Amino acid sequence: MAQVCEICGKKPGIGHKVSHAHNLSLRWWKPNLQTVRARINGKPKRIKVCAKCLKSGKVLK
Repeated sequence: MAQVCEICGKKPGIGHKVSHAHNLSLRWWKPNLQTVRARINGKPKRIKVCAKCLKSGKVLK
């Protein structure tokens, strides 16, 4: 499954890990996804939601 929030669409970011000698290697920043049972169209369904959407109340558990 993709690492994407089903509410806001947040997905992993990519950048460089930089050492003291300024050697660059690729790294990923993954969103803090939680699997929750949310009410979608009146029925419970398991979805992946980022912690920011959970805390802001965008999801009815």
